[in-house]
Amino acid sequence: MQKKLLAAAILTAVSGAAAAQSNVTVYGLIDTGVEYINNASATGGSVTRMSSGAMNTSRIGFRGTEDLGGGLKAIFQLENGFKLDTGGFDGDAGQLFNRQSNVGLEGGFGRIVAGRSFSTTYDFILPFDPMGYSAQYSWVTSAGATGGRKDGMPTGVSNLIKYQGDFGGVKLGAMYGFGEVAGSVNDSSKYGVGVAYGTGPFSLATTYDRVNGTAAVPGGSFDKTTTVHLAGGYQVMESLKFSLGYRYYKKSLASGATDLRSDFYWGGATYKFTPALSLIGTIYYQNQKNLVTDADPIMYSLRLKYALSKRTDLYASGAYAKAKNNQLVGLSRDDAGFGNSQVGVTLGMQHRF
Repeated sequence: MQKKLLAAAILTAVSGAAAAQSNVTVYGLIDTGVEYINNASATGGSVTRMSSGAMNTSRIGFRGTEDLGGGLKAIFQLENGFKLDTGGFDGDAGQLFNRQSNVGLEGGFGRIVAGRSFSTTYDFILPFDPMGYSAQYSWVTSAGATGGRKDGMPTGVSNLIKYQGDFGGVKLGAMYGFGEVAGSVNDSSKYGVGVAYGTGPFSLATTYDRVNGTAAVPGGSFDKTTTVHLAGGYQVMESLKFSLGYRYYKKSLASGATDLRSDFYWGGATYKFTPALSLIGTIYYQNQKNLVTDADPIMYSLRLKYALSKRTDLYASGAYAKAKNNQLVGLSRDDAGFGNSQVGVTLGMQHRF
């Protein structure tokens, strides 16, 4: 009898340990390149410089899961973006885990996390940008750096609760970012929803976002930024894929001044010559509205990428941007424009671990 009880106790302990199995993964991406651009300052001239995150932001992260049993898991993710060329933070100074810092639960219902993460729109539209939100050279997250106007999507969101679930080809998502302003639940809050669908060679996604500003007087009026995205993809064959996208952007100002409006369009294709060698081409165009002098910037981007292995790529990227009416334009979403056109070329390397 005692042996049976001992065996039962051991079996219970082993099964409990199995149910509570956990794992932590350290991962990262290192991306650097040498870039040449013209019209690099207010006085003109060109510059050749080393850049970090030319194709994708350099990062290091930790993600983990714990099996809670019954198909339920506890999850977490911590991720820091950094500049490989200087070793500094990529983003706001002092934000150690500026890309991701969240904890949550995952199960048959989907996944829900709390903390800091990317917006639902960021997650859902990323697959439809052939350049993959590249700092060199994509405008999907924010366009053009034209006259201070970027007219983009919400990207990283703090104080966030986010849900995502996949159900037989249909993906649903929603987020809410607390404004944390005393006396108002609306000031500085952010919220968004998304729906995506994929079947065979076709894929589609649409999202809606609202980002509220902070009222000058608690409970007063505040700026309101609304964005709507529509995107689609078609895999013609294993070696060729087309992508299209559109953004409606409107910022209503608490001051009562004219709304800031723009429509943003992009389209591109990815072609694989071989499993290792691919060519990506994309056009980005922003139609600005409600302005006395529109810039309406356009950018043409190309990238040739060669995979040395499953984790290491060499790439060459080039782009040309142009604005109308002698307005300023910049290739990068992060840098200001100093001329009405700009040309850039980047040679780089990326390694993932």
